[in-house]
Amino acid sequence: MKFIINREALLGSLQQIVSVIEKRQTMPILSNVLLVIENEQLTMTGTDLEVQLIAKLDLPDAIAGAITVPARKFLDICRLLPAGSEIKFEQNDDKVKITSNRSRFSLNCLPADNYPEFAEGELEHQFVINAGQFKRALDKTTFCMANQDVRYYLNGLLLHISDSKLELVASDGHRLSIYEDQLEIPTGFEARIILPRKGVLELNKLLDDSDVELKIEFSSSSIRIYVKHQIFSAKLVDSKYPDFSKVFQQNFLNPLQIEKAVLKNALTRVSILSNEKFKGVTFDIDTERLKISTHNPEHDEAEEELAIIYDDEPLSIAFNAQYLSDSITNLDGDTAMLTIASDSSSCFIHEPNGEKYKFIVMAMRL
Repeated sequence: MKFIINREALLGSLQQIVSVIEKRQTMPILSNVLLVIENEQLTMTGTDLEVQLIAKLDLPDAIAGAITVPARKFLDICRLLPAGSEIKFEQNDDKVKITSNRSRFSLNCLPADNYPEFAEGELEHQFVINAGQFKRALDKTTFCMANQDVRYYLNGLLLHISDSKLELVASDGHRLSIYEDQLEIPTGFEARIILPRKGVLELNKLLDDSDVELKIEFSSSSIRIYVKHQIFSAKLVDSKYPDFSKVFQQNFLNPLQIEKAVLKNALTRVSILSNEKFKGVTFDIDTERLKISTHNPEHDEAEEELAIIYDDEPLSIAFNAQYLSDSITNLDGDTAMLTIASDSSSCFIHEPNGEKYKFIVMAMRL
């Protein structure tokens, strides 16, 4: 194997691939990136056996071959070379020699034959979606995913396709985000799959060009997404997502209407003195006034009053300030609508006339 490549042409794809590779591996070869040259094309592969990323680059005059190279060492070498450098890569048995101007490096490598195969099986469903549209859907939901929850189906994102309807759902058990949109090309099928948390976060990094069309293929066990010259794959979470529709099948009070920026800034100020662990704040609501207050174990206190539009019974309810702030931040308009369940168990956050996405935040007991 032998090739010459410009640093910038290699670096972006290599950084994304190394991001997928876990720092600590049970198999040493999984710390490496697989490099294969066939038909004057370089294919780079990185995986942790749950998520895989493949990048393909055209390399005229490259000499065919295959080897696995220590991923982070290779990345650091390329990253620290001067901008615009030409990198010459040459394989000699189980070593590779990397040269650029006056810099020379020699790396011990492992044979490509030992690199594990990422088993995907047959992917029977597929659809096409604009990258900008899909990234927007991810941005509106991923912040609600759980992280290392024992209910492992919450450590991911529900993707629900129903003909031309796209629905993404994420929840950590304390809050829930739902985003709905329409696909331009109907799929003709209905399917529900759960993407793993790491896969969702890595995929979101790839969607940097909003004009690109994504081709998405999936089965009940894995998903593959084509993004320009890259192929992203992930094993799906083998579970059934809970029925979240029951959250909306309850009685709600009349909505409370308030300017988004005013509410978010007030939450930020008041939460300075909240309990650092629970971030709880209390809402005391009547027809024209919202009082936000908090206290902490050091007996510090904070409160702020805001003018609101509300036409229902006065009430008092507590929330995690960070969860509320995250949800409000993701509203696009200037006005936030807060609709509280009549049993004071949760709050439904949305925009006036906004149907594409909804947020639910569960109430706290302080």
